[in-house]
Amino acid sequence: MNMKRTVTIALGGAALLAWLAGAATSNHSIPPAVVNAPAPIEVRGAELANEIARLQERLRPGATPRQPGRNLFAFRPVAAPPPAPAFAPAPSRAALTESLPLAPALPALKLAGIAEDAGAEGPLRTAIISGEGQLYMAKEGENVTTRYRVVRISADVVELLDVLDNSTRRLALR
Repeated sequence: MNMKRTVTIALGGAALLAWLAGAATSNHSIPPAVVNAPAPIEVRGAELANEIARLQERLRPGATPRQPGRNLFAFRPVAAPPPAPAFAPAPSRAALTESLPLAPALPALKLAGIAEDAGAEGPLRTAIISGEGQLYMAKEGENVTTRYRVVRISADVVELLDVLDNSTRRLALR
């Protein structure tokens, strides 16, 4: 009888476990959660917000500007006082021979361009010359600085006459 009782208890326990397992696993399907699709205007608004954020990030300067910066509206930089010499000048020695006086240094002039207008007798040219922190626009016969006068303007060369020593200086386009 012992065996019969054990088999009955085992079968009863197996049936109970099968019944509990069937109750725990139901075949009921769970409906998916309802997600409201955003309206097209909201989608476009979100895209616009993302684009604005990207552009604002792009507009941020990557490097800080140097101080002081240059003035874009002035031809010359603001002149600072020259620094004091760090050393004492050596006492002058008597020259063994007489030295010739040095010629004044030539001002640094550069031909920046040539403007040309059609005229009745040929092209009328204007030389655009930069130098001494200024920009000069001169035609033939006009002065450039107090030292030079424009003698001739060709397609790519300007001839200047030095009024101090009547020498000719040529500036060419580069």
